Amino acid sequence: MIGSGAAGLSCALRLADYGHHVRMVCKGSLASGSTLLAQGGISVVMDAEDSLEAHERDTLVAGAGLCDPIAVRHTVERGPDCIRWLIKRGVRFTLDEDDPAKERLHLTREGGHSHRRIVHAGDATGRALENTLAEQVAKHPKISIQEHAVAVDLIVDRNEQRVLGVYLLDTRSGHISAMALKAVVLATGGANQVYLYSSNPHGATGDGIAMAWRAGCRVANMEFMQFHPTGLYHH
Repeated sequence: MIGSGAAGLSCALRLADYGHHVRMVCKGSLASGSTLLAQGGISVVMDAEDSLEAHERDTLVAGAGLCDPIAVRHTVERGPDCIRWLIKRGVRFTLDEDDPAKERLHLTREGGHSHRRIVHAGDATGRALENTLAEQVAKHPKISIQEHAVAVDLIVDRNEQRVLGVYLLDTRSGHISAMALKAVVLATGGANQVYLYSSNPHGATGDGIAMAWRAGCRVANMEFMQFHPTGLYHH
C-alpha cells in the first residue's frame, strides 16, 4: 500500500480484515498528508427525507456536464455504507444535539446540495478520519508500516503485463531497495506541487500518477486539481 491518507488506510484495513498481509509505505509519518487538512465533511445520504437520486442529480448539475454518471452513481450508492464502516472503526462524527438518544448524525448543507447531507466531525473531519484509521492500522497484526520511504518506481513484467513489486527509497539513509509484492495499491494523492502556489502538503507531487502511467495505466482528468482558493491571490 503506497500512501497513508484516508484511501490508503481504509483499503489497508479492509484487506487486512480479509486476512491479507499488508505493507503500508508512507513518505513521512503514518498520520500525515492531505487528509489531515480536510475540514468541511463528507457528502452522503443519511437522512430519510433525502434520496440517492437527489444526491446524484445535485452532483451532476454541480458538475456542469463534466461528471461521469456511472462514477457518480457508484460513489453515491456506496456512501452510506462507508460512513457506517467509519463509525464502526471509531470515527467520532458530530451528533445532532436535538436528538434525545444522541445517536443521529448532525448534517450540514453546502452549496450545490438540495438537502442537508454533510457528515462532519466538527470542522476537522479529515483529522478525525486520519488519526482514527492510523491508530487502527498501527495496531493491526496483519499490517506492517514503513515510514519515511518514497516509492521510486514500480517493478513491471512487460511480457505478463503485471506489477511484481516496487523500488523504495529510504529518505533517512538514502538506501534504495526492491520489494517483491503480490499486488500494489497506489493511494498517493494528487500532483498539486506542480503549481507555484498550492495549499496542499509538499508530498503531493504526482509521483504515484507518474508511476502508474509508466507501468501502462491510463491517466485522465489531470486538469482537476483541488486547493484552497486563497492560492489564487494575486497582488
